Amino acid sequence: MTLKHLLSAAFAAAIAFAPPALADPDMKKIGFVYVGPAADYGYNTSMDLGRQYLEENMEGIETTAFENIPESAEVEQVMERLIKSGHGIIFATSYGYLDYAISLGEKYPDVKFLHAGGLKTSANVGTYWADSDDGMYLAGMVAGAKSKSGKLGFIGAFQIPQLFRSINAFTLGAQSINPDATVTVVWTGGWWEPQKEAEAVNAFADEGIDVIAEQVDSPITIAQTAAKRGVYMIGKDVNVMDRAPEAWLTGVSWNWGPMMKDMVEEIHAGTWEPSHVRSDLAGGAAVLDPFGEGVPEDVREKVLAKKEEIVSGSFDIWSGPIVAQDGSGKVEEGEVMDMEAVETMDFLVEGVVGSTS
Repeated sequence: MTLKHLLSAAFAAAIAFAPPALADPDMKKIGFVYVGPAADYGYNTSMDLGRQYLEENMEGIETTAFENIPESAEVEQVMERLIKSGHGIIFATSYGYLDYAISLGEKYPDVKFLHAGGLKTSANVGTYWADSDDGMYLAGMVAGAKSKSGKLGFIGAFQIPQLFRSINAFTLGAQSINPDATVTVVWTGGWWEPQKEAEAVNAFADEGIDVIAEQVDSPITIAQTAAKRGVYMIGKDVNVMDRAPEAWLTGVSWNWGPMMKDMVEEIHAGTWEPSHVRSDLAGGAAVLDPFGEGVPEDVREKVLAKKEEIVSGSFDIWSGPIVAQDGSGKVEEGEVMDMEAVETMDFLVEGVVGSTS
């Protein structure tokens, strides 16, 4: 029988003061650590759906999940608590957990750490990620076609490469339909900031921006506020079409479960080696969500045709020419950005209104 524990940050901190004696790592006991609530209907929900997929599709495993753990030394305490209770595999699911996982990996060499994103590995720390850039490009095409003003908005949490990638992919997709389209970016400074997210939607609507994309932990506030203001939105992480159907155009969701299962099975088989495991739209780990009722049939056909080009490998969204905000060339005609260049992206493309710092 499987077991699920969802523990709050406060409880996690409290029990960390009296850890039990170190148990031998059990590779059937799998720990998960989330930066926000598992029920956020966004990024952390997507990770928890991956955990649930493991429980439903693997015999004899036991999972434990801690939620609301900040990207600070507190996460190291929580992961150590999992280790000391015998968990042999830990999924560290947020961008800022990597250095703490590397540090604990040196201290506990028999434990396997699987971190969401990043380009660092060690003897027992590997990374995994589902590239959603292709999906964001396709969503940008929808936004570019649907917008009457040509003015799009994007609400982002932090100025980090993963966000720059999404914004740039979205912008390039929109400009493939409307070359004059612009994307104005507002940074909230946090993964879960409902008040700031609602304020950003209202400010965008007041400026005549009529389609809003986002990458924060939950799309719920943005979707519902967009519906109230009569503007459209692009979802991210989890499909919330039913929460604001009148505002919904499309979105990009995660499908972590199969990737997680493959890595756990490799660990159990003794064949796992630390690496950067990646999947994407073609691999099924990123999913283009259904279209909303407001997306015309000709736009749907154009987007799905481009999706087929992407999946077949005949089109790469990071192929040149790509030009940055300052007019400098980042990718020349006939060239394509490699994985390291994409995952360390530090610029915004021409047509984006916003800062990288």
